[in-house]
Amino acid sequence: MTYDAVVFDNDGVLTHPTPVERLRAATVEGFAAAGVEDPAPEHVDRMTFHVTPEDLQTASDAYGVDPETLWYERDAAFSRTQIADMEAGEKPLYPDYDAVPAIDAPRGIVSTNQHRTIEAILDFYEIRGDFATHYGREMEPASLHKKKPNAHYLDRALADLGVAPEDALFVGDSQSDVEAAHNAGTDSAFLWRDHRADYDLGVEPDHELDSLRDLQTVL
Repeated sequence: MTYDAVVFDNDGVLTHPTPVERLRAATVEGFAAAGVEDPAPEHVDRMTFHVTPEDLQTASDAYGVDPETLWYERDAAFSRTQIADMEAGEKPLYPDYDAVPAIDAPRGIVSTNQHRTIEAILDFYEIRGDFATHYGREMEPASLHKKKPNAHYLDRALADLGVAPEDALFVGDSQSDVEAAHNAGTDSAFLWRDHRADYDLGVEPDHELDSLRDLQTVL
């Protein structure tokens, strides 16, 4: 079929993902900014990836800090780290990014990353004009309820693009991306980047890609 719009995840799809150790260090930095100098390793782990509202509450209760403050400082540290990596040449666009502006349809970004970080990426690489809309998370605990696989931000992007869900394609590199597409009523394309070589994808996407350039065939 043809699609009237294409929406992309960012990390691992458009730009290289930030190394795990860099993000764990950012989490520790966020704890310190919230007044916690020596967080337990298990709390650092739970506040680095796939964070749930329960994870945030557990960590906040453990150290007697305000959840909103802890989450803001964690997200701010994440954003600073990723922007610094990008400016140092360590978070580049993928070489096949050239396939994105070649798509003859409106395009958007929906990311679980901070909206501040997505804004910085668009400006640093001068690609803001390639997308009609873009969403990252707000730096507040409420965003944890809205992130993928919840379709909240994808629904907003599709509304901005003026496209019915069944006429759009969402391209991602994680199970939560595929699930968000399904929850929005949108077709999904899973991108098998190198960092996903051994990934256990537990859902079935509508399309599977080895490169963004494969989108020309899908579209």
